[in-house]
Amino acid sequence: MIFSIIINLITFLLQGESHGLQVLKDGQWLAVEPLPNAFVVNVGHMLHLVVTNKKVARTTVTSFIHPSNNCRIEPAKVLLSDYSPPLYRYFVYKDFPRTYIADTHDRVPPLEAYKIQN
Repeated sequence: MIFSIIINLITFLLQGESHGLQVLKDGQWLAVEPLPNAFVVNVGHMLHLVVTNKKVARTTVTSFIHPSNNCRIEPAKVLLSDYSPPLYRYFVYKDFPRTYIADTHDRVPPLEAYKIQN
């Protein structure tokens, strides 16, 4: 069985010693090697899978924290410069779930609608 989880903003994951976490990179699911006593930190929009393991029991605790619907999502101004402009325009958080569902249904990258075209 495979569980797909959509995470927004930031996630801290204590993977333990069991294998099963996978991340999507360049259209391919890659296994994340567990590191004992370490957290996996996902920053930003992230999609990952947790593949069950018949031989090793594990406990998963999930906490979802979402910004308010009218929260403006954008990079911190102090992180931007003429040499490092933003790749995506700002958006209001309430718009993201709608575009995410439509875009993933159409197999369009979920942030494509917010990409700044140069």
